[in-house]
Amino acid sequence: MENLALFGGNPVKTTPFGTGKRFGEEELAQLKEALDQQTLFYWHGKKVKAFCEKLAKIYGVGHCVAVTSGTASIHTALGALGITEGDEVIVPPVTDIGTVIGVLYQNAIPVFADLDPHTYNPDAKSIEAKITDKTKAIIVVHLAGNPADMDAIMAVAERHGLYVVEDCAQSWLSWYKGRLAGTIGDIGCFSTNDYKHISTGDGGALLIRDETLYKKAFKFADKNYDRLGSGQAARNCEFLAPNYRMTELQGAVGVAQLDKLEKICSARNRIGDQITKGIGGLDGVHPHKVLEGCKSSYWFYMMQIDESQAGVHASDFARALSAEGIPAGHGYIPTCIYEYPLFAEKNVYPGTSSPFDSKYYGREIEYRKGLCPVAEQILDRAVKFSVSEFFTEDDVEAIIEAVKKVAAYYKK
Repeated sequence: MENLALFGGNPVKTTPFGTGKRFGEEELAQLKEALDQQTLFYWHGKKVKAFCEKLAKIYGVGHCVAVTSGTASIHTALGALGITEGDEVIVPPVTDIGTVIGVLYQNAIPVFADLDPHTYNPDAKSIEAKITDKTKAIIVVHLAGNPADMDAIMAVAERHGLYVVEDCAQSWLSWYKGRLAGTIGDIGCFSTNDYKHISTGDGGALLIRDETLYKKAFKFADKNYDRLGSGQAARNCEFLAPNYRMTELQGAVGVAQLDKLEKICSARNRIGDQITKGIGGLDGVHPHKVLEGCKSSYWFYMMQIDESQAGVHASDFARALSAEGIPAGHGYIPTCIYEYPLFAEKNVYPGTSSPFDSKYYGREIEYRKGLCPVAEQILDRAVKFSVSEFFTEDDVEAIIEAVKKVAAYYKK
């Protein structure tokens, strides 16, 4: 049995992973055109409009609204849907805090539903169990590029008359049974943060089929100004809304980045699926499950280690994998987000208990460990490592070899 690098053996990978340039002449050309306009304001320039038109066309959806971040896209979606004080929004507990920030800004409350143990995405049965007469919407996070079971979730939403917002920040060009994630619910929300498939530094977008809903979202992202209207009435704001306007510089970079999207996501899909195939069948090592008929764009790869079968806890498996030259981490986020002080101490607006003390709910709002046991188990058993469209075949084979080596050592 070959000794692990962690204990003095030779590491599997001793060469750097493949890298490449995300930005180049295409982005520079678009930026020059934006500057030559002599305006960087989205309504007077052409680049943000071009970005929206191109993105909507790629996804086959009628309308797109560009915003400043993925977080802003979700807040804008909720504002457009009329989510407000007294409303409940069902959300997953394993996600970035940006998924729930918009719920709280609307003075509504997040209600956490548990996850599928293999896809790490929202479980439709748990969602339905959390519905009350105050529930107005469901936010579905397609974690790590892996589409959630949207047929089951949409069936729940339709039975109860709920809106569905898809958080696609990590799931560009992910396919669910012939449909793109982000086009199935009422609104699809995307991020162009620098740590996503494509980047405008920071930025985001909403994809919307319904024209009336699109107009509401368009206004909400721009202080409720009706720039689609005319005259002074266009500035007659109906209610409070933020300023989430994307700039022409971001739009220009986004136009060039969208031309690279298919190549990026196809490479990630191929690499992720190859890893899954390569590590399949190892005792106690459970690859990231992609539902039949679906395609993941693998923003990262997260597998689970069952200590009772593998003979090692996920934290030690991750350390051993890192020593083999495959940088890996235990878990994804430190805890489920309902355990963050923001929720556990109900400290959204310091000095107040708002929005949790609202007279509307008629019950104590409780956030505690144990609320979503499957999600908590996923984080305890998870090992996460990066995927990149620049990985070479040797890189992928090294990942597979290292996972096998670590698994074999602890299984002995």
